[in-house]
Amino acid sequence: GRRNSERAGAEGGSALFSGFRALGLYSNHLPHVLRYHQRHREFYLVTAAGRSFHTYNVSNALLQDITCLAADRMLVFASYGNLLHAFARNKEVVHIYDGHKGEIHLLQPFGDHIISVDIDNVLIVWDVQSEEEYLQLNFDRAVFAVSAIMHPSTYLNKILLGSEQGSLQLWNVKSNKLLYSFPGWGLGGVTTLEQVSAIDVVAIGLVSGHIIVHNIKFDETLMKFQQDWGPITAISFRTDGHPVMAAGSPIGHIALWDLEEKKLTSQMRNAHSTAIAGLSFVQGEPLLVTNGADNAIKIWIFDGPGGSGRLLRCRMGHSAPPTKIRYHGQNGQQILSAGQDGTLQSFSTVHERFNKSLGHGSINKKKSKRKGLQYDTMALPPITAFATEIARQNDWDGIIACHQGYITCTTWNYQKTSMGAHKLKPKAFSKNKPLDVYATVVDITTCGNFAVIGLSTGHVDLYNMQSGIHRGRYGKEKAHEGAIRGVAVDGLNQLTITAGSEGLIKFWKFKTMDLVYSANLSSSPSAMLLHRDSGILGIASDDFGISVLDIETRRIVRKFSGHHSQINDMTFSSDGRWLITASMDCTVKTWDLPSGCLIDCFLLDSAAISISMSPTGDFLASSHVDDLGIYLWSNCSLYSLVSLRPLPADYEPSVIMLPGTCPTQDVDITGHEETSDEMIDYSSPEQLEGQLVTLSSLSESRWKNLLNLDVIKKRNKPREPPKVPKSAPFFIPTVPGLIPRYAAAKEENDDEQQSKVVNLGVLAQKSDFYIQLEEALSSNEYKSPLNILKEMGPASIEIELRGLAPDAGGSVEVMKSFLRLIGTMLNTKRDFELAQAYLALFLKLHLKILSSEPVLLEEIAKVSTQLEETWIHLQTLFNQSLCVLNYMKSALL
Repeated sequence: GRRNSERAGAEGGSALFSGFRALGLYSNHLPHVLRYHQRHREFYLVTAAGRSFHTYNVSNALLQDITCLAADRMLVFASYGNLLHAFARNKEVVHIYDGHKGEIHLLQPFGDHIISVDIDNVLIVWDVQSEEEYLQLNFDRAVFAVSAIMHPSTYLNKILLGSEQGSLQLWNVKSNKLLYSFPGWGLGGVTTLEQVSAIDVVAIGLVSGHIIVHNIKFDETLMKFQQDWGPITAISFRTDGHPVMAAGSPIGHIALWDLEEKKLTSQMRNAHSTAIAGLSFVQGEPLLVTNGADNAIKIWIFDGPGGSGRLLRCRMGHSAPPTKIRYHGQNGQQILSAGQDGTLQSFSTVHERFNKSLGHGSINKKKSKRKGLQYDTMALPPITAFATEIARQNDWDGIIACHQGYITCTTWNYQKTSMGAHKLKPKAFSKNKPLDVYATVVDITTCGNFAVIGLSTGHVDLYNMQSGIHRGRYGKEKAHEGAIRGVAVDGLNQLTITAGSEGLIKFWKFKTMDLVYSANLSSSPSAMLLHRDSGILGIASDDFGISVLDIETRRIVRKFSGHHSQINDMTFSSDGRWLITASMDCTVKTWDLPSGCLIDCFLLDSAAISISMSPTGDFLASSHVDDLGIYLWSNCSLYSLVSLRPLPADYEPSVIMLPGTCPTQDVDITGHEETSDEMIDYSSPEQLEGQLVTLSSLSESRWKNLLNLDVIKKRNKPREPPKVPKSAPFFIPTVPGLIPRYAAAKEENDDEQQSKVVNLGVLAQKSDFYIQLEEALSSNEYKSPLNILKEMGPASIEIELRGLAPDAGGSVEVMKSFLRLIGTMLNTKRDFELAQAYLALFLKLHLKILSSEPVLLEEIAKVSTQLEETWIHLQTLFNQSLCVLNYMKSALL
């Protein structure tokens, strides 16, 4: 999780990026498990995806890829190697069963027990709660190699085992007895065992493609079916009243057999592009759940005539590793991904339900649909590069893509989630089709109107995205002598920049297509990327170096070296400050462009093929060699303090794990001990240098209105004093007499209640500030009285300064001490604005006394000289800055 990667940051991992989660991983070659939750009254689907299993929700990750999966009504069991884990609530590991020496490959929940079989042919029955071995059985591989296991319905304490030799054995695990041996049918080994809806009847799938429906009570074969598609991978039976059996095959087809008429009713061809790993009918419903190693989970519904199912819903990612990923749009919520399986897909970083598949590239979509996936000769090769723009995606196609070894570029429509209307190809190559000519790079303009395509021959063509019309070609014959390695158009459609394999970077006028400037690179470029907002161009070279070029000045402004292998991809941060590069040396490096330094580097198990930084800056997305997923790395600098110190030249990164499919939980960030201690512990001194005028860190409200307090009080004074409501007595007084009369209420004298006379006795007591000023006369230490003033509000400061005058209980000596306090503040040049405010209020309150006392006049003269010197120095600096600023604004640079 995040804590692990932060710990890795301190030990040579990444301080800037922390693994968050993986997208686009749904299923692998292991069969899924369907479980029913009685309290929730819902079915849950469990599939394995690498180190995690998905229950729709998602589990925590194990240390290695899951090799076997099972579930009962309470727990999910997952194994890797020789360890078996039990998960509760799909997330917490509550039990670990350790006792196998070989890798576990079969699991069977069995009431309060779980049965596991390893590849060494050892069967162990575990007690689920105590984690103890209840029973262990050893089988001889040559005679009976266990290949399938099941618990026949209503057979108490009994399990049925199938073998690679084709024979079956029925065991009582409580008494540890072999009850019966079934000799087999001589048609090959058993691949799967499944309970038929009838008691005592079991379906047995064989390597030869036969399915035997057998009564194990009487040892009698009831039916026999055969499929020509290879071994039976999975079997399931409908339980909603239709006697139908579904059987999976290694080539992705599903056969549906009618058990009453004992014949094939229909076929679901190409349900998956790989072997059917698991299939299960939902209890009592016409729904079939399938999964395969093609990274897809599909739910089929049987609601139409003919008995065949139609696809109800699915979760699917790439069935072959992604080749290129890019963020789509400016909100950072969609990632477009092109895979080696030939598809273009969109993955949402928010939720899987927003995922889209734009489909498979095809030369002729109608012909492809008629032929089907298996025999599709019209399918286009995988996409190698694409560019996307959202400006006009509602009006026409907004994605342009080029394909591996193919000259024609295709447009795609994100809104319609399909291939677009145009196939862009130069007219010169429409008649004769040379084999060695193909499109290498593409770009789309910010406005979404034009696409620029570079070819391996050195040609660069411009097309209109709306009509697909060819609008021109850069250069008289060719733009470059070598193959085009990069094209880019600036943000205002003024310049087109092209890079050729011969080592030239050329700048062209976008509209007139005239050559403006040409620059020679020290090494042949392998890739190019433009950050349009800042006009910064990143160029990766064949010598594994990176050059950064400013398109305004057309000069190389930065050069980076440090990668030891081919640079696969580059991406800029949204503000253009960072350039992030991924290489075949399995490192991902972050370069800080303003400082020209390497600020982050981390090492991975498998090299990143493509990377893309979110436009909002929150995630870095990566895809990797031989990996179907897209991995998100959160940007730690957004939510924690990260030191961006340059890394040393001999920095050795350590390997960090790819994130799992479960988002990492928020934890207290305690990592980066070594990386960012200096930054966290650093506290700015009160004064950087003795000669610098330094302001205080107090808010303006503490000092700005000191001179205007009388105006504020006058403004805030109520127009008439608040009247106290007269309280009625509980018993109304009456005048004694024969006739009852109420006594007249006495007029209360407000002057008696609220006296306006100020009690001077209160002021006779000396304040802390006054005492500190008296002591400072002898000690000459003015720090403590100044600290007292800093903590006071404006009204309290005014009262303290009024109290310094002789007629208010003060003395001339204390007033002299206060002026020395101001002098000390001006000498040290600290709290400059406070000294000005305190002195201004002091002069306003005591001007008459100051003019009549020679001692105070002498102190005032000293303070005035200090004040004038400091102010003249400041005014000179201000004037210089204003002159330079005015010149920069008015001069024609």
